[in-house]
Amino acid sequence: MADNECVLEIRLFTVKPGTREEFHRISAEGTVPLMRKCDIDVVAFGPSLNNEDGYYLIRAFDSEEHRISHSQVLYTVPEWEEFDKPVGDMIVDYHTTVVPTSRQAVSQLQNA
Repeated sequence: MADNECVLEIRLFTVKPGTREEFHRISAEGTVPLMRKCDIDVVAFGPSLNNEDGYYLIRAFDSEEHRISHSQVLYTVPEWEEFDKPVGDMIVDYHTTVVPTSRQAVSQLQNA
């Protein structure tokens, strides 16, 4: 990939009815700061506007290979254990897609 190119990972979660507010709290106060501490570029996250049980997480990586290797670091840090069960218990399903993009587009999303 060229220097200004990267990939966006977009995760769409379906959480159990009535748990999205707590899922967001844990994300905002716990899992997202932990991802950033692990040098994972969290671009955006939050409740879906069109699905009351929907939630999204968008992360940027240098390449698909970097995404595969680096995203797994999160699950090896001791702090993750605090979030693993509560978050896992709220998730009904999730889907991940990875798309090519530019660092400029990532910057624009972060500032939106």
